[in-house]
Amino acid sequence: MYLLILSGNLLLIIVVRCNSRLQTPMYFFLSNLSFVDICFSSTVVPKMLVNTLSRDRSISYSGCAAQMYFHLALGATECLILAVMAYDRYTAICKPLQYTIIMNKNLCLSLVGGCWAMSFLNSFILTFFTFQLPYCRSNLVSHFFCEMPPLLRLSCRDIWFNEVAEYISGVLIAFGSCLLISVSYLYITMTILKLRSTKERQKAFSTCASHIAVVALYYGTVMFMHLRPRSSYSPEQDRIVSILYTVVTPMLNPIIYSIRNKDIKESIKKTMSKLFH
Repeated sequence: MYLLILSGNLLLIIVVRCNSRLQTPMYFFLSNLSFVDICFSSTVVPKMLVNTLSRDRSISYSGCAAQMYFHLALGATECLILAVMAYDRYTAICKPLQYTIIMNKNLCLSLVGGCWAMSFLNSFILTFFTFQLPYCRSNLVSHFFCEMPPLLRLSCRDIWFNEVAEYISGVLIAFGSCLLISVSYLYITMTILKLRSTKERQKAFSTCASHIAVVALYYGTVMFMHLRPRSSYSPEQDRIVSILYTVVTPMLNPIIYSIRNKDIKESIKKTMSKLFH
């Protein structure tokens, strides 16, 4: 699965970079999403593979903090980029005549830069306060990697402040992004339904279907993990959910976008034919 994540997302980035037809905001955000997916999985999967193959399944204190920091930061970045992609689709479908003016190069770079900066700042705050806690109950993390919910369970101090910080972060980033996506697609749907041509409707819906599928899978698992009541905490359940959004979603993203997108499929065929001829 990790090899599929690396190869699928790298291929998508190469195809977008090498094809002049794909030098548009939509594919710029898509290639950024692929880069985030590679980094996101790489914060966790290589260490998991080492633990699987060796008897030593330990991780250092600083290593655990670093893993949690980058995992939280890149996960939040993915949330925000998916929201930016929804705004891009809204602009393209609802304001087609103004699209090139609104989604100019400076705005695209600013949106992506803002996603990265906000996510890494948020992650620093959460990680800092998590590792200020005293861990005296156990040094055994009942999880595949260092993540906030299982780590908080190991502290012998009241974790009320950390839980509130996690909820605020989740509401602002995950729920806030999801709300922005929902509003964007509400306007998109209303605009599409006004189109007279059936072909135009199908084309508009097809450009959004891939994004909706990715959003539903990713946001569903992330919000289940970080925004549900602590009384429903289950180590076994959490391990499965964490694998879904850390490994399965990054693996499926390039496949979903490739299958649903004619331009991507044609570009992949051309790129592969150049490489092997």
